[in-house]
Amino acid sequence: MKVHYINILLFALPLNILLTIYLVNTHKNPSITHHTPTTRLLCECDLYMPNYDNDPQIKEVMEIFNKQTQQRFHEYDEKMKTTRQKCKDQCNKEIQKIILKDKLEKELMDKFATLQTDIQNDAIPTCICEKSIADKTEKFCLNCGKNMGAIAPWWGLVCGAGYAGWTNYAATTLLEIANDAGIKAGIKWGIQELKDFHGLGKLIKFSKIKSSITPTNYADPTTYVTFVEKAKISICDAGLNSTKPFCNAAKHQLTQTFSQRASRIAEEAADIAELAKKGVLEEGASSTSSLTTAITASVIAIVVIVLIMVIIYLILRYRRKKKMKKKLQYIKLLKE
Repeated sequence: MKVHYINILLFALPLNILLTIYLVNTHKNPSITHHTPTTRLLCECDLYMPNYDNDPQIKEVMEIFNKQTQQRFHEYDEKMKTTRQKCKDQCNKEIQKIILKDKLEKELMDKFATLQTDIQNDAIPTCICEKSIADKTEKFCLNCGKNMGAIAPWWGLVCGAGYAGWTNYAATTLLEIANDAGIKAGIKWGIQELKDFHGLGKLIKFSKIKSSITPTNYADPTTYVTFVEKAKISICDAGLNSTKPFCNAAKHQLTQTFSQRASRIAEEAADIAELAKKGVLEEGASSTSSLTTAITASVIAIVVIVLIMVIIYLILRYRRKKKMKKKLQYIKLLKE
């Protein structure tokens, strides 16, 4: 064991000497650098080289990629062909236009060259363009249609609102007039019948009979029954007018019959008032219907006139377009 220790120490001593010498030489020559080459053996490359040619999945992926690439190139080529054709057609059209323009300019220059150059101002003719009757009629119908198209809606709106308001006002006013006429007729009938009731008007003043019948009670039977009973008590019970027709009727007739005859005046007055009201309403309705008929007829006439003007305008416009189309065809033929 000691021998091994000695051998190890003897080996370490020269190793230390060599290391010291190496370090000294390295400090003296710092520009010398040692390059350790890195090499890769062929066997190592073969180990890590991918084998794509024998892999079926990789082959399938590559085939799909190639097909998609070829398809895209084909589509791009078709698109470029279409674009080139469009550009070619457009260029041909532009070239034809330029050639036609140059041709027309050349012809005009040749014609101007053959004209006389000593033209004076007096020799230049003056042209006054006059519109035809068709053009004037078309313009008139167009202006009339514009005006009617602008005015007619406002006129219809204003007149419609005014007519609706007037109709409502007329109906309300007519109803009030009819009610007043019916009340007046009922009051008049009640006063007259009460005056003629067994000669009661000869025994009582007319002003008293008239003041007892009002617009609120002319159709109430109690009004007439009460008035007759009071007149009977004040006139006949004293015995001064026992020979008068009113007192005789009150004396010989039953009280119930006498009162029923008086209450019948109220029913008759109500019927008379209703008849008078109905007559006024019928008369007002006839006048309103005639006015409505006149307004409707005027509106229909205006609409018919507007339609006729629109039809005339459309016919003239169609004829003018037809003429312009013929002129354009003629100009096109001349250019060709």
